[in-house]
Amino acid sequence: MKKYTKDLLIFLLSVVMVACAKSENKPVKQKEMMKTKKVLFVTTSFDQVQTNGKKTGLWIEEFATPYYALSLEGVEITVATPNGGNTPIDPKSTQPEYVTASVKKFYSDPVAQKKLAQTMALKDVKAEDYDAVFYPGGHGPMWDLPDNPYSIALITSFYQNGKPIALVCHGPAALKNVTDKKGVSLVKGRKISAYTNTEESTGQTLDMVPFSLEDMIKSKGAQYVRGEDWKPYSVQDGLLITGQNPASAEAVAKQLISTLNK
Repeated sequence: MKKYTKDLLIFLLSVVMVACAKSENKPVKQKEMMKTKKVLFVTTSFDQVQTNGKKTGLWIEEFATPYYALSLEGVEITVATPNGGNTPIDPKSTQPEYVTASVKKFYSDPVAQKKLAQTMALKDVKAEDYDAVFYPGGHGPMWDLPDNPYSIALITSFYQNGKPIALVCHGPAALKNVTDKKGVSLVKGRKISAYTNTEESTGQTLDMVPFSLEDMIKSKGAQYVRGEDWKPYSVQDGLLITGQNPASAEAVAKQLISTLNK
């Protein structure tokens, strides 16, 4: 009888140990099967300021830096523009003094280049297909995103569904006409960063914008926050992640990655 009891206890103990081992391995299996995150980049189709004839578009560093930061995390990236097709790149952003390591990498990467050359049209994008949205800057977005109904609808959908919205430099211009369910500006009462008036002035680009981005954000009731001119600065307030200038693109990307991993 004693031998039987002892054998039974050994059997039960082995069953418990096997069950515990399976339980310990379960999270690993679940992690391996996690769905790949998908991020939508919204860039500009605008390429020239008519009042002065100067070329503009996307500031390439603000695309390349977050693109590679997210790609390294296994994120699947899609790019969309108001018109679809090619994204114009601000020629100034390709000048040697503005070319960063990520920009050099972009210009030796045909896959990344194709993503900017063959973008989706915003009207064809479904917000439910993505886990987050990222708006790079450049002066182009100041002209064709603030009033774009598809962009406004996308941001609204992402916000209402609890998905992060990241914008850098002039990208926050896309928030200009976005409101909540009550018709109140989405940025009201929130900490928002973007390109400063002093950066626009000292950079001698006041003739490249249709309005002051800093003043617009303040007029919407947001708490405009900033760091030193040309230095990295980003802030997150709930689902909104914003950065001040091109140098802030990496910080915004890191905050977005952290939010996606929560």
